Amino acid sequence: MDKAQPLFDHLWHNYIEQNPQVRKVYNLLSNEGEEVINDHIALRTFDDPRINVDVLAKPFLNAGYHEAGKYVFEEKKLFAKHLEHSFNPKAPRIFISQLETEKFSFKLRQIVKQWVDLIPEQLLKSKELLYSGNSWVIPGFNVYQELKEESEYAAWLYVYGFRANHFTVSVNALKKYNSLEKLNDFLKSNGFSMNQAGGEIKGSPKQLLEQSSIRAGKIPVLFKEGTYEIPACYYEFARRYPDKNGKLYNRFIAKSADKIFESTDNITN
Repeated sequence: MDKAQPLFDHLWHNYIEQNPQVRKVYNLLSNEGEEVINDHIALRTFDDPRINVDVLAKPFLNAGYHEAGKYVFEEKKLFAKHLEHSFNPKAPRIFISQLETEKFSFKLRQIVKQWVDLIPEQLLKSKELLYSGNSWVIPGFNVYQELKEESEYAAWLYVYGFRANHFTVSVNALKKYNSLEKLNDFLKSNGFSMNQAGGEIKGSPKQLLEQSSIRAGKIPVLFKEGTYEIPACYYEFARRYPDKNGKLYNRFIAKSADKIFESTDNITN
């Protein structure tokens, strides 16, 4: 068995257990006879050296992955890396981003430091950190709202901690819904709301990558002040195109990914 498979199993289990709409999308496609292949998963973290991108990448590097790309998101003040498996081209890519907290207010940095300080030392040294959620503190709703004023990303991470922010369906592996237009229409006809930030489809065939995503569903979360419904995780969809040498594009487009991040924004209709 692939050394990374247990990591994916834990991340996937937590992901679908927390997000009923994700399971519904997966089942809808499976019932249509589609094979749901994962293009990539995404993880979020802060730039604290105890939990930064390199820390979260280590279990994957130990399981046969290598660094394959770096990205900067100036507007959202993020830095990211993506990893690819060194021997298995069918293995999903890993996309890990971190919030550059020094570019935010002292208050935000203080909240993040206090949050990280509470993570058990044993967990910080374990690969289980990847799928530990936020197991060490009950978040404050007032703190969540305060963070959201500066960064939706920070607010989401403060509440949910370490888990897959999203998995991504490879549209290349689909047969009936082999374009994002067909897939998006199918999802909308089944009641799903698409992320419209930057357009329903981000990227283009010319850029060799198209992406779309459903908006994160809201789930009840226990805060210190009570239970509130806030956006959780979402499902992404990616269609990759071959380059002039016939090889499928394997990187990410920062401008498109920037808008995909907004799938967890708390939008009131």
